[in-house]
Amino acid sequence: MLILYVEDNFENKLFVRRVIESMGHEMIEAENGPDSLALAAKRPPDLIFMDINIPGMDGLQTTVKFKEDSTLNHIPVIALTANAMKGDRERCLAAGCNGYMQKPVGVSDLRREIQRYMTKQQS
Repeated sequence: MLILYVEDNFENKLFVRRVIESMGHEMIEAENGPDSLALAAKRPPDLIFMDINIPGMDGLQTTVKFKEDSTLNHIPVIALTANAMKGDRERCLAAGCNGYMQKPVGVSDLRREIQRYMTKQQS
């Protein structure tokens, strides 16, 4: 499984990469919305983890762009964000995210989410 992680924080990318690779999957990464869209167009991932607070075009705007693109809109997008105020989950889902995970995320939660989408993909 190829997983795109859109994140501008080095430590977060390192942590998620370790989890993904320990499960035998490959991770590609982008630090902003436009780069993530270009990368996905060249190499479509099976799953996207999207930080909401990225520079420039934020993660919600980027998710909307993914969902508007007929070649990419089938890819599940999971918000992986520190935004944990009332209504943040709903805003992520309304933008087109298929799921919402609040940072800091634990190893077992991240593994469970990857496994969930891997299982859906195989069905």
